[in-house]
Amino acid sequence: MAETNYVKKLAALYGAFFKVGLFTFGGGYAMLPMLQKECVEKHGWTDDEELLDVFALAQCTPGIIAVNTATFLGKKQAGFLGAVFATLGVITPSLVIISLIAALLKNFADIPAVRHALAGVRVAVTGLILASVFKMGRNALKHWLSWVIALVAFLLVALFGTSPVYIVLGAALAGYLFFGGLWTGGKEGDA
Repeated sequence: MAETNYVKKLAALYGAFFKVGLFTFGGGYAMLPMLQKECVEKHGWTDDEELLDVFALAQCTPGIIAVNTATFLGKKQAGFLGAVFATLGVITPSLVIISLIAALLKNFADIPAVRHALAGVRVAVTGLILASVFKMGRNALKHWLSWVIALVAFLLVALFGTSPVYIVLGAALAGYLFFGGLWTGGKEGDA
């Protein structure tokens, strides 16, 4: 019975991350709405706060954000095989689609309808990212220092092109110092 449940969980991981990989256009940030829907709302594998933590960690580690996120969440749910199935799920659609596009791109890249369709997809992806920022920001921005860290991070990236690695490391240090109690007189701060 336990083995059957484990196999079902592996299949669920593959299926959920296959959907994420299939419907994520525009890079790692665009997958946040799908991750939130599949992993938080549908399956209950994590909550919004932990999803943000995993996503930040996935961004700081070498490799593709989508693959790293799938690997971390799959491992948490079903160990090594969970990581493998979630990772395979998220990359399978890309492998198939990119193979098809590479074979057909020469024939269709210059067609105005294709160019216009891709322009529409880019605009929609921007909206999806903004929706994710709004939805997940409500859970992350609960303290005035959270707002300060978010604003500084935005300005450093938008105005100065600072690497996200430095931003995440700096935010981790600020969070540790403030929320860890070092600036609050030994009391744990509320993130």
